[in-house]
Amino acid sequence: MTRLAVALLCLALSPALVSAQDSLWEKYMAAGAESYGKGQLAEAEKMWLAARKEAESSFGPDDIRLAATLTNLAELYRRQGKYPQAGWLLRRALGITKKAKGSHHPQVASIVNNLGTLYATTGRMDAAERMFRRALILRERTLGPDSLEVASSLDNLALLYHDEDHFQDAVQLHRRALAIRERALGPSHPGVTVSLTHLALGQDHPDVAAALDALAELYRKQGKFALAEPLYKQSLAIKEKALGAENPGLVPTLNEAALFYQAQGKYADAEPLYRRALTINEKTFGPNDPELAKSLNSLAELCRKESKFGEAESLYKRALAIGEKSYGANHPEVASLLENYAVLLHQMGREQEAAPLEARARAIRSNGSGN
Repeated sequence: MTRLAVALLCLALSPALVSAQDSLWEKYMAAGAESYGKGQLAEAEKMWLAARKEAESSFGPDDIRLAATLTNLAELYRRQGKYPQAGWLLRRALGITKKAKGSHHPQVASIVNNLGTLYATTGRMDAAERMFRRALILRERTLGPDSLEVASSLDNLALLYHDEDHFQDAVQLHRRALAIRERALGPSHPGVTVSLTHLALGQDHPDVAAALDALAELYRKQGKFALAEPLYKQSLAIKEKALGAENPGLVPTLNEAALFYQAQGKYADAEPLYRRALTINEKTFGPNDPELAKSLNSLAELCRKESKFGEAESLYKRALAIGEKSYGANHPEVASLLENYAVLLHQMGREQEAAPLEARARAIRSNGSGN
């Protein structure tokens, strides 16, 4: 699934603007935001845990600043695969925010949106849809129908509809999101026009690139490769211009474009995209981050299909070691890596080595650990 939009709260204050007069809580929050933006998740967790302690001691258990801290920690834990912790924090943050701000407030909508993202990440699609619809309604009522937050909600809801029965619904939602972004960001360009058969591009803004990614993925799943390819290229060009050539914000587009070529058997076109995504993730997040494990697995799968078995095995082993360290030995993500590695071993004629990996994967899935 294309990466869903999440909301980090109370991070509008730039770390560079935090002065000696600002509260200690603000300093911790800003420092955590800076680390998170650089992919330094352990440091971000340290700062946000300190902010949480400061908020609880200085402001009390029902303060909106505590809710903002919990929301940010929850997103960090979701990204690390710590789903139960993330859910508990979001539900507590939601209760605090409702009590402090009322049930119809933009910050309530942001937390509801993040709950939807968590549910989608863990495969609870019905619950995710309810949350995304609720967030959309709240944002329309509190921020207006043409706000950028509404556009994010529309895209998130559309991403749940990327299956054969809901393609038309997804396209309509993405069209509306693109139109909102075009109006809100105010380009001098004639505009962005979307239809099922054509997309006219003109908005050089990362938010538009995110919507282009979603539409391109939709067309890829429909097999409309001629429509998808220019969208991937345009999205990547927009992001490179706005973010730089080594920014982790490029990774979703690189991965989706690689999948696009891979689906057509164009492995030579897919491989440099996966390798670039891997390089960016390793440089940004370090050698032991779950995002790196995903990049390693994607490249390993491609190498396996290209019959580059030696490199594929090395990549799978590395991904598995990171996955076990990041998620725990009995997490479903680890089961997927074990299964992929076992497929490779079968292809290499090493069935006896594949068997224990398959047995371990089945045990993880049957126990339901890590959900």
